[in-house]
Amino acid sequence: MSKTSDSVPLNFQYRKEAEMLERSTEFYQQMKSRRTVREFSAKSVPRAIIENCLRTAGTSVSGANLQPWHFAVVSDPAIKKKIRVAAEKEEKLFYEEKAPQEWLDALAPLGTDANKPFLETAPYLIAIFQQRFGETADGGKVKHYYATESVGIATGMLITALHEAGLASLTHTPSPMAFLSEILGRPRSERPFLLLVVGYPAEDAEVPDIDKKQLDEIASFH
Repeated sequence: MSKTSDSVPLNFQYRKEAEMLERSTEFYQQMKSRRTVREFSAKSVPRAIIENCLRTAGTSVSGANLQPWHFAVVSDPAIKKKIRVAAEKEEKLFYEEKAPQEWLDALAPLGTDANKPFLETAPYLIAIFQQRFGETADGGKVKHYYATESVGIATGMLITALHEAGLASLTHTPSPMAFLSEILGRPRSERPFLLLVVGYPAEDAEVPDIDKKQLDEIASFH
């Protein structure tokens, strides 16, 4: 690989294999306990924790390092109310008119419906936007490469960081989501990617009894 004039030394920490195995096992066990939550507590969460998790997401890999994401963090009750009203309107259409029966059957074990009280209950909503293109100072456009993949990876890192910090989350994707751009005043260069609900789970929260696929079902070694 050729060196550029602004290259810097790689900051990488080598570890002994025994430590690597231990760390990877412990992290797997930690992430194995992560579950999507639909019943949230209204208990407040320090903003500094959310900021650190967003900083973690911001370290994510991205096409040409263009970092095509924006995280709009909502804690204002009035704005959360607007988002809930708009989201439930779209969800009602989805469940009653748009969704094929096959999709509804797949969702049935999860107990989801058009009512989304967690959008107001949880202390934070993080609306994640994909920047379709960047803009130069003179108004020109800068193409973003692999923007969808990049934002998806950053979102996964954010969910992981939130869980590691001790918070629960829920990925919410009402369709369409254009109302998020309008309510939050985002520019035309962005499109809503996902709405992440964040906070502590309710004390009596329950989750569906589901399993994850085993390693041999999701991976192959060649």
